[in-house]
Amino acid sequence: MIEYEGLKIETCNDVYIPSEDSFLFADNLNVNPEDDVLEIGSGTGIISLTASKTAKNVTCVDINPKAVNCTKRNVKLNNIQNITVLEGDLFEPVKDKKFDLILFNTPYVPTDELDMADDLLTKAWDGGEDGRDTIDRFLNELKKHLNKCGRVQLVQSSLSDNKKTCRKLKKLGFSVEITANEHIFFEDITVISGRL
Repeated sequence: MIEYEGLKIETCNDVYIPSEDSFLFADNLNVNPEDDVLEIGSGTGIISLTASKTAKNVTCVDINPKAVNCTKRNVKLNNIQNITVLEGDLFEPVKDKKFDLILFNTPYVPTDELDMADDLLTKAWDGGEDGRDTIDRFLNELKKHLNKCGRVQLVQSSLSDNKKTCRKLKKLGFSVEITANEHIFFEDITVISGRL
């Protein structure tokens, strides 16, 4: 059990355990009271639960059914009423919906074929050869799921090319800045924030 800012977070087997990147993200969320928020990749739910303290509504999605169940358990444990938890890949479960703020702690670790394992837990961090497989898929679909003046916050590593993400967001019409940065071992973990 982890305690964070008054929340109790139960960890679960085969679900990414909140780490430095999760806490950096949670500490630097930019949520408004009127926001309808989407989180991609909820894991234990720590980011969605933190966002729900301020947001009007939070929808969270995870491709890992065990993460979906873990998030649901933590929502119930903390008696939170404004979170909906869905299973699926990226935006697939919310195809026709738009949000004010989209959050994503991306799978950003560059992996080669020897590192890859075809299991549920690996999906939480496996970013493919250059660390960008899921990041680029996410960015390609992002704009059509945001309301006018919508915002995005995502976490990634310097190993998966922060500048490339910032350039892509600018090309999509976002104003972009790195709003948090932490050096951990051999990489910088960053929170990239964009606004339409």
